[in-house]
This record gives sequence, structure tokens and C-alpha cells, in this order.
Amino acid sequence: MLQGSGIRAALALGLAAVSALAGFVIGGSIESVAVALVGGIAAVLVAIGTGEDEAPPRVPEPLAPPPATPEPAIADVIAAIGEPMLVVAEKRVIRANAAAKTLLGQHILGEDVRLAIRHPAASERLVAAAGSRGDEPIHLVGLGTREQRWEMRVRELGDDVRIVHLVDRTGSYATDRIRVDFVANASHELRTPLASILGFIETLRDEAGDDAGIRDRFLKVMFDEANRMRRLIDDLMSLSRIEAEKYREPDTLVDLADLVEEVRSEIAAASNGRGGDLCSAIADVAPIKGDRAQLSQVLHNIVGNAMKYGRPGTPVTIQLRHDGGSMVRLSVTDEGEGIAPQHLPRLTERFYRIDSGRSRAMGGTGLGLSIVKHIVERHRGRLDIASTPGAGTVVTVLLPAGPVSSKRNVNVTEAP
Repeated sequence: MLQGSGIRAALALGLAAVSALAGFVIGGSIESVAVALVGGIAAVLVAIGTGEDEAPPRVPEPLAPPPATPEPAIADVIAAIGEPMLVVAEKRVIRANAAAKTLLGQHILGEDVRLAIRHPAASERLVAAAGSRGDEPIHLVGLGTREQRWEMRVRELGDDVRIVHLVDRTGSYATDRIRVDFVANASHELRTPLASILGFIETLRDEAGDDAGIRDRFLKVMFDEANRMRRLIDDLMSLSRIEAEKYREPDTLVDLADLVEEVRSEIAAASNGRGGDLCSAIADVAPIKGDRAQLSQVLHNIVGNAMKYGRPGTPVTIQLRHDGGSMVRLSVTDEGEGIAPQHLPRLTERFYRIDSGRSRAMGGTGLGLSIVKHIVERHRGRLDIASTPGAGTVVTVLLPAGPVSSKRNVNVTEAP
């Protein structure tokens, strides 16, 4: 629809045309009619151009700004953070969250920050002029406990106000130490047999190689050392594979009773006269979810250790039964010399040995129980080692049980 000046313009044009037509009908010449028509159109255009009575165009009103969101108080912000945080103004602690009070003490509010965080490197950073040290972190050792490692970060808020953030790096530091120790130990374990092999080779290249007896003895030592290196490399690769699969739970069913009997027969046949010392008491347990090859490795390690360190002529007993709940208990008991209490917490560390010389002489790599621990963890189980010096050792593995079988038979294989 036409509105305002548009309607008036249409009416004016219509009137100009009607007037010109009427003048022509009455008898006017065509020239006069044309002049009248052009004049009327011009008048219409002028009327449209002026448009003084039109209302000015409406300007849209600006949108109202959204309501401002209130900023949370800084005390609420640091309280929501689980790591220790402090707010320091003029070198005094004015705010501290619960984690900071737990670490440094409840008394730190209002205290000089150099007394709250008693560390020389921290004091130097906290009293430095604003912006003089940048944002580089400061590493603190011994804050809290002697073993803890912290990373301190400081942020300037202006007007001599700073936020101090403490990040616990103890776990990453321990991981780095384990990695460094592992590389050092592995290098040492490989270097020792390698040096022995190289030394014998050099001796054989000289005149000693002409003596058949010396040559055979040296070659046997070299063969044994090479085998030792091979076992060590195999164990390292095995440990690496197990750790790579640590978070992938096994999903195949394993008949543990059948596996125990299989391993018992293998070890008994290879025990050089001690096979008769190995006996078992196996209850009827349902299959469990597991990795058969890895569980066989667990059995070979703990039963093999019991045979190595148990006294000749004393029984080594493998027992398998339900634990009375949702677990299956596998235990291996020997009657050897036992283990002193101070060694028990470290037995599953890589390359840890109670008697290094004896362990190497028996062909041990120092990785067996570490491998056992990682396999048991992958199977969501638990490993326990109990020992009484002079009486023997019991190694127990608890694994999640499958559906309980209705049968409760116990197969016992006794030492003759």
C-alpha cells in the first residue's frame, strides 16, 4: 500500500492528466495541452521533494546492555582449587585455601610470607620487585616432608598483590628417578656379562686358545654369560609389553587349576632331582578372566624362586582355593632361609636383590617379582609376600574369581 507522499503524488498526477485531457477536449491545441501536462508533472515532483509534513524516520533504539555478571571474590576462587594457593599483599598472607593451610599450617593468615613458606629460593622470589623475575617457576625441595618436591609459581595482580600457586611434583620426580635408576641398572646388568665375554675372547685370541681344556672352560663361561644377557633382554621386553597392556583387562577364560598342574609338571621335570619336593593342593575353582601366557609366567617365577631358595629335601607347596569371597587364592610356600623384614617392601622393585652374587649365580635377572607384580595388577589382583627368617616364605596371589562351581573337590599331589 502507498502511504503519505506516495498517495498525494498519485492523486496529483491523476489531476494533471485529467486537466490536460479536459483542455484538449474543450479545444485547446496539442501544444498547450502538452505544456499543461508537463507543468502538472513538475508540480507533483516538487511536492514529493519537499515532503515537509512527513514524520522523520524512526531511529531504532539501542539494545539495553546485558546485566553485568558479578565477579566472584578471589577468596572463593582459590578455595575452589585443590592445590595450595596464597594471596600475598605487602609480603603478608591475606588469603589461603584449605590445601595451603594443610601444607603450611593454619596460622599462616596475616603472617609474613617468608615465614609461611620457609625456603630460601621462595623467599628470594617473593620479596623481589614486581616483574623482576618474570613467571619462571621455582622448584622447592623439602616443603611439607623431606621427600616432597613442589613447583612454586607467582603471578602479579598489581598494587603489590601476588598470587602464589604451589604444584606438587613429587610423583613426576619419583617417575624420573625410577627411569634414571632403571637405565643405570639395566646398563650395569648388561655391561657385566658383556665385559666378561670380551675378556675371555681376548684371552682365547692369545696363546690360551691353543689349550683345549682352557678353551672349553672359557667357552662355557662365555655361553653362560651370553645366556644371562639373553634372559635379561627377554625379561626387559616382557616387562615392557606387560606395562603397555596394564590398563587393558584380560577377557579370556583361563582354567587356573589346569595351568597350575601344567607348570608344576614342567618345573618338576627340570628341577635336577628336586622334582619330588614339589607338591600341590588344588581345589576345584571356576575359570577366571586372564591372560594364560602371563599367568604361566607368574607361576614359573614364584614357583621357580621357591625351588631355588628352598632347602633341598623340604617341600614346596602350591595351593589353589577360593578365598571365601570374590577372590581366588594362589599361594606358594617354601621352607627356605626366609627373608628379613626390611627387604620385603622392596622385593618387587626392578633389579632389587637381597644377595646379588647368589641371585646372579642362580641365573636371576632381578626382574622376576617386578614382572609378577605388574601381571597381577593387570589382572586386577593383589600380591602379598610374607616370610619368617629361618622358617620360609609364602607368596600369595589373589585374583578375581569367576562363577563359583558347584563342585568342591580338592586334588592333592604330595611329595613322595
